[in-house]
Amino acid sequence: MAKRKIIKIDENKCTGCGLCIPNCPEGALQIIDGKARLISDLFCDGLGACIGECPEGAITIEEREAELYDEKKVMENIVKQGKNVIKAHLKHLKDHDQTAFYRQALEYLEEKGIDNLEEASEQRGSSGEDETIKSFSGCPGSRVMDLREEKDTAGKSSADSAGISQLKQWPVQIMLVPINATYFEDANLLISADCVPFSYADFHRDFLKDKILLIGCPKLDDAVFYRDKITEILKNNNINSVTVAYMEVPCCFGMVKLVEEAVKASGKNIPLENIEIGIKGSIK
Repeated sequence: MAKRKIIKIDENKCTGCGLCIPNCPEGALQIIDGKARLISDLFCDGLGACIGECPEGAITIEEREAELYDEKKVMENIVKQGKNVIKAHLKHLKDHDQTAFYRQALEYLEEKGIDNLEEASEQRGSSGEDETIKSFSGCPGSRVMDLREEKDTAGKSSADSAGISQLKQWPVQIMLVPINATYFEDANLLISADCVPFSYADFHRDFLKDKILLIGCPKLDDAVFYRDKITEILKNNNINSVTVAYMEVPCCFGMVKLVEEAVKASGKNIPLENIEIGIKGSIK
């Protein structure tokens, strides 16, 4: 299990009114013994759609160790509840920029031969690309975007030229990236301390080309959360290699240690390379 955001119910405040239940199409909540209960970590996406419907303020979001949210198990429960619940769930995922889960939901419907619904069908382009990436209405900072094909096409003849961005995806912050993002499949990861690109002038050309980027600060951020999340990324995707870029200052070496622990915890034999950068911008 990894640490992630998930709802918490204060039983002392909960009156069992049930107003939260209809706003959780995933089926994570039930009224049991007169109180709202979270019946399964697997069904709770941690986005908190139920919070706004609680008149007592009994539902909050906490960060704790929990089983990973499982979209396919959720869909097994949702399709039993009919077309309106399916629509509500798809809209919920779209509104919160959960592109990967939205795609998994549509794939489940297709696998089971269930009508994708007019709303869902219209969101898929004729090329097969999920157009909801461009139409999500949530926070732009956490919108999942796979830029690999766009970059490959635009920069094929000048990828080594100065000034060409090699960024292949968004977001890049470890806190924000979804564990099952499509761009992780068959990826070479570059996990960088966030000071490195400011110190090393040719970061894009020398380090980032053909890699998927994750950035963070092992000193100022939650290193344990980083370790656990990177572990889950490695476990749940086919990662070809991992490169860690870190600064020469002692506190930054924590990035190396947490990634080494994550690779070991993943149980996979993934090649790992560490690159130390000096404050003046040289490779040590």
